[in-house]
Amino acid sequence: MSLPNDFLWGFATAAYQIEGAVEQDGRGATIWDTFCKQPGKIADGSSGVTACDSYNRTAEDISLLKSLGATAYRFSLSWARIIPLGGRDDPINQAGLDHYVTFVDNLLRAGITPFVTLLHWDVPDELDRRYGGLLNTSEFGLDFAHYARVCFQAMPKVKHWCTFNEPWCSTVLGYNVGQFAPGRSSDRSRSAEGDGKTEPWITAHTLLVAHGRAVRIYREDFKSVQGGEIGIVLNGDAVFPWDPLDPADVMACERKLEFTIAWFADPIYKGDYPTSMRKQLGCRLPIFSEEEKALVYGSNDFYGMNHYTSNYIKHKPGTPDPEDVAGHLDILFYNKKGYCIGEETQSPWLRPCALGFRDLMVWISKRYEYPKIYVTENGTSIKRENDLPREKILEDDLRVRYYEEYVRAMATAVSLDGVDVQGYFAWSLMDNFEWAEGYETRFGVCYVDYENGQKRVPKRSARCLRPLFDGLIREV
Repeated sequence: MSLPNDFLWGFATAAYQIEGAVEQDGRGATIWDTFCKQPGKIADGSSGVTACDSYNRTAEDISLLKSLGATAYRFSLSWARIIPLGGRDDPINQAGLDHYVTFVDNLLRAGITPFVTLLHWDVPDELDRRYGGLLNTSEFGLDFAHYARVCFQAMPKVKHWCTFNEPWCSTVLGYNVGQFAPGRSSDRSRSAEGDGKTEPWITAHTLLVAHGRAVRIYREDFKSVQGGEIGIVLNGDAVFPWDPLDPADVMACERKLEFTIAWFADPIYKGDYPTSMRKQLGCRLPIFSEEEKALVYGSNDFYGMNHYTSNYIKHKPGTPDPEDVAGHLDILFYNKKGYCIGEETQSPWLRPCALGFRDLMVWISKRYEYPKIYVTENGTSIKRENDLPREKILEDDLRVRYYEEYVRAMATAVSLDGVDVQGYFAWSLMDNFEWAEGYETRFGVCYVDYENGQKRVPKRSARCLRPLFDGLIREV
């Protein structure tokens, strides 16, 4: 097992989860600021108002990254900090833009390569109020393209750009389940507005077209001079059939991957949505116009892969529920023989299974003709970690094992399966605001003491990655 000698590794974070300072230096409101103010939406009633205070601690965070040996850092920009109202005709907030320009410069000065995500779920609230945000494909796409251009122009030293993080979460959790901002759902106990039968497919289309617009701008006006690359970041869980001898379960596994990953990746790499989705959804799944197809098809310089867990998949008989977003199947942790896929964690959706990680990288590689992959997120929570005494939190044995097994599975995929992985980012650099779970769940390799000034303290997992990668990355 080995990894290329120029392999990059480090940690990942997101603006709303760590920055805080939500009203500092002219930042505008985001849909998450608004969502968090609604009673019952966040498990502990919290928000990202302070979070890890990273907006005011960039020097400290860079020093932490350097001490852990990271060669790269993936973080997101706050659109509302750069253009507070978000629109293409709205004023730019120079203080917010300057903050990120300086941060990029300081990362590079420390020998850390920045990977910058333009939008990690925190859409400016004014765009949601003004025209429905992601529900308006044309307006949102034009506003996002303008925002992207502003960032490309201001940060020419950035060589690795990501347009969107996990559009599946934005669309399904934000417009079907109602668990994420803006919290729309057909379930009127969750939301007064929304149609989970149609809105996920509309908003996904919006994100794909907006991604294509931003990529075209970068390629036509910046790439040749700046020499960078750009792509989208997609999440996806690995799958195994509940009954491997049942062809219907085997087919359901493929359908699950298509409804989660290929939903976004197929239009980029193949030119259209998967046939299985078109068959189940019919006219609810948008049709790409010729102009949209030209924007989206071929619009990845790399594949950003977020991955955490695996599931057993069992087919369902009968007719799909109109609200179904998974492909008419059951998603399980136990198979027909009663075997459990992995150890329980704090996150109800996450159980470690490193074998699935390797399998999924191979599936992505084969389906999309072996693209360059960056593993842009990978990590785990630990059951009841937040309730443990500090000394126990710092000895996060499960997370250490998780990284050891997953990184080695990745190296095996590179060495034996021909998968082209060129970078890896552990989620996350530090404990932070974990969206609907608030601060009840910790994913960080560094403990954050929220009660005492957001002090960061490395856990054992923070120290395990440098020797792990040192042993795997080939010397020149």
